[in-house]
Amino acid sequence: MLPSPETSPRPALGNRTNVPVPAATPLKPAKSLASIFCLPTPAPDRENRKRPCSDAGEQSKKRVKIEIKPEDDDSWEDETDVGSDMEMEDVASMWTRCRNRRVFEISRQRAMGDSGAYRPKHITTRPILQSFVSSHKSDTYKCLSILSESDLTPPYTCQYSHAAKIGRTPHLAVATEQGTVYIYNTARRQDWEYEAQRATLQPHRNGIFALSWSPSDVLLATSSGDHVTRVTDVTTGKTVYTLQKHLATVKCNAWDPRHEKILSTGGRDGSICVWDLRTKAKKSTKEGGEILKPVVEIMTAHGGSTLKESGKRRGKNTGQPLGVRSITNILYPDVDPYGFVTSGSFDGILRHWDIRSLPNKNTYEIMTTFDSPSDPTTFTSSRPRGIISLTAGCGPTSGLLFALGIDSKIHTYSSSTLAPLSYSGTGSTRKGLAFDHPNMHTNDFYVRTSTSPCGCWIACGGASTDGRAFLFDVSSANSASVRYRSSQSLEGGVELRGAQSGNVGALDWAADGMLATCADNGTVRVWRPDPEVWRRCKEDPEEGKWDWSWAVETC
Repeated sequence: MLPSPETSPRPALGNRTNVPVPAATPLKPAKSLASIFCLPTPAPDRENRKRPCSDAGEQSKKRVKIEIKPEDDDSWEDETDVGSDMEMEDVASMWTRCRNRRVFEISRQRAMGDSGAYRPKHITTRPILQSFVSSHKSDTYKCLSILSESDLTPPYTCQYSHAAKIGRTPHLAVATEQGTVYIYNTARRQDWEYEAQRATLQPHRNGIFALSWSPSDVLLATSSGDHVTRVTDVTTGKTVYTLQKHLATVKCNAWDPRHEKILSTGGRDGSICVWDLRTKAKKSTKEGGEILKPVVEIMTAHGGSTLKESGKRRGKNTGQPLGVRSITNILYPDVDPYGFVTSGSFDGILRHWDIRSLPNKNTYEIMTTFDSPSDPTTFTSSRPRGIISLTAGCGPTSGLLFALGIDSKIHTYSSSTLAPLSYSGTGSTRKGLAFDHPNMHTNDFYVRTSTSPCGCWIACGGASTDGRAFLFDVSSANSASVRYRSSQSLEGGVELRGAQSGNVGALDWAADGMLATCADNGTVRVWRPDPEVWRRCKEDPEEGKWDWSWAVETC
């Protein structure tokens, strides 16, 4: 057992030091921790004790006692002790202030759109788009004619189910010129494997121009040239609702993503109708189900005259009555739970509508909430051009709308203000931020666009005779850095061709980069990214063309 010390151990945190100090160097009084942290600190020990030896061979030295008058305390407060806790605290505070200023400055510059704002490096996904391939043996689906099984019928529109966009069974609904709807399972197959059983619906006897799944994927809304929109139960194949009010072809429809029973439609008569499937039916039929009337009707939504006022005068190129401005698209943005956005065939102005708005007291018409402040189709043209297709971004492109115009460009809008985005051109000029391709032509209203579930890519059809489709990487469209590039530095699109013939009008995305394209030759092709197959096809195109079609680097 060790012997007990003769004296009690020294108190913790005593006023002592183990480093010898020269006698000629005066010691400054240490700053009190209580003055810094405001903690109750016991009184310092004023007893004189010997300094412990720092080395066994060196004798201990007595601590120099310095008397300080009370009035001199203030002078010591002004002096800085390099090794004190106060200086360390000041250094930490300084770095914190610098970081806060830097973060605040970056946020302010990005919010204000300052050209000197912090711009993170964008990692392009264009190499993934360049690796898209389609197999001739397992990625082809046919739209059979109801008149003869040996003939094919052109598909007008298509859409994947909501479940397919989150990685579940990829069910693709395709509507044809004869009013038929085919539901395919486009999951990957082995070469020459039999196609999975398809479902066939016949809601119309006329061409179907718009098709959309309900939020639960139970109902399917189809709008046709017979001026009617029908809602079909996919599980039973029966039409449960008939929506009849439009005076011309119904061009578009859209479900409210927050309400299973609310649906909006737009037609060539220039009107918009909002339907509530819970309302009482006017009458019921065996084949068409319940016939409903709209709860909200907006006439001449994008200006012009009504169908009755225009009479039988028709345009030279469009074939529709003069003065009537068709409704081409209806879209429910994620940022607004009570409104929707529409586009027209006359110009590039988008309009926002609030379904809670009351009609004007004088005109008895519902007014728009707000419109686009400018038309991007007039930035490079002397006259406005209509919008063919409208789609919303998600993920990295959330808060944006992409509109395909008759001018063969995909224009970008802000979903909150409907203002077209722009970039800095030469000098002080600013032009609309748009995506295009030298081989992309959209001279009719049958070409569509679609945004991928990841929000990084947009697919666009083409009005050509050799079945061309185009893919664009738009993941950086929401970044301020893109808005300060020149048009030459914007990435071009990737072209898909060789798999089909005729115009590629309808197309849509599913999860994992699966893309379906519909062409006038009555076929549906499925494209997927596969770098290994694409590389083999590029190395030996003569051999690869017998089994595959692949993306072409043309821009």
